[in-house]
Amino acid sequence: MLKLFNSLTRTLEEFVPIEPGKVRMYCCGPTVYNFQHIGNFRTFVFEDILLRTLKYNGFDVKYIMNITDVGHLTSDEDTGEDKVEKSAKEQGRSVWDVTKFYTEVFLRDVELLNITPPEMYTKATEYMNEQIAMVKCLEDRGFTYRTSDGIYFDTAKFPDYPKLARLDIEGMKEGARIEFSEEKRSITDFALWKFSPKDEKRQMEWDSPWGVGFPGWHIECSAMSTALLGNHFDIHCGGIDHLPVHHTNELAQSEACTGEKYVNYWLHGEFLNMGDEKMAKSTGNFITLQTLIDKGYSPMDYRYFLLMAHYRKKLKFSFEALDSAKSGYRNLLSKINTLRKPKQDSASDKQVYEEMKSKFLNAVNEDMNMPVAMSVLWEAVRNEKLSAEDRLKLAFDFDRVLGLRLDQALPEQVESAPDEVVRMADERLEAKRAKDFARADKLRQEIKDLGFEVLDSKDGYTLRKSD
Repeated sequence: MLKLFNSLTRTLEEFVPIEPGKVRMYCCGPTVYNFQHIGNFRTFVFEDILLRTLKYNGFDVKYIMNITDVGHLTSDEDTGEDKVEKSAKEQGRSVWDVTKFYTEVFLRDVELLNITPPEMYTKATEYMNEQIAMVKCLEDRGFTYRTSDGIYFDTAKFPDYPKLARLDIEGMKEGARIEFSEEKRSITDFALWKFSPKDEKRQMEWDSPWGVGFPGWHIECSAMSTALLGNHFDIHCGGIDHLPVHHTNELAQSEACTGEKYVNYWLHGEFLNMGDEKMAKSTGNFITLQTLIDKGYSPMDYRYFLLMAHYRKKLKFSFEALDSAKSGYRNLLSKINTLRKPKQDSASDKQVYEEMKSKFLNAVNEDMNMPVAMSVLWEAVRNEKLSAEDRLKLAFDFDRVLGLRLDQALPEQVESAPDEVVRMADERLEAKRAKDFARADKLRQEIKDLGFEVLDSKDGYTLRKSD
């Protein structure tokens, strides 16, 4: 029985899909105005583990993720510049070039981290008609009002507004230290459609029934998710920072428009902190995946690091902790490689084999308890009551959820080459996956200079001493 922690009820619940055997899931994706940092990817990896867990349990999953390429302002209070437009100005590039570049980098990092892509990535700019239609729906139902800068959702007309984040709206009003537009009726009201500034032409703007402008950030997810998954679907995911504003607004506008329940299960991943502060692009306090690669870490080292903590627990990043994860991952690959060597093997205890499978399933089904699942993996590969073949079967089966590319570990790469050569070969493999062929060729030559030859294979590579 799969149990998930539902942010809506604040309880661990048995997962029961709307349609037996099938799951419809939507996750909030990146805003493509800058590089995604490793804190963002903690959320994306948690969502990947969820997807893999659902599939491991036999569910057929229809999974959608959005790409925000317009409408996300620098402030959650519907003020400031559009993040994409601001980035384009700073770089002296078009918004279309900026979003294309950062989308491609994001997709490359997704591949490097072995994150399963969704059935569809949806871009906000490609669903403008759907967003305008939803704003019109809310207007027709009496949930909107107009100000000098846009069309706003009147949260007072939706009594259930605080239910997801359990907001104390009166307390927010009393304790507010930020000034919001005098035209907003409540501090929680939010923009559905923003008018283009009168004194400036935006690069991204569209005609609408209310005038030229662009959609608010929140409306895109409601419009795209309902268009592709229906008015009522199973799971909605995102980072914990989406809970009090973005997802609260999404829920309100969706249910106000359709008159139906929007989502059954809301799941949120916790922050990755740098020191005591969350990793954030707004403060410059962040590290990219490429930074880790440049420092000699594999993306799988980082994924292993993330799997050692529960997704709902804050996680503090340090290079010391990443070094420990790197060592753990290398030891795991080494163990896998040892098991792959031909040997005389005793028969397995089939009861122990089934117990290992059951323990792993129980761990992942208990709200994706990856630290426990990882301990079961280690227990399985070390268990001498099992044959090497069965230990490998278990490891590769568990890796359907863990996503650590354990099937790509080959005995030659660890057994016959120094650690430095293996590290360089790992870097070369990641460079190839990132399509950085110049770097891959350079690393091949450096490996050759050290007396080894790297041979590419379908699953990864092997190393052998040069003749």
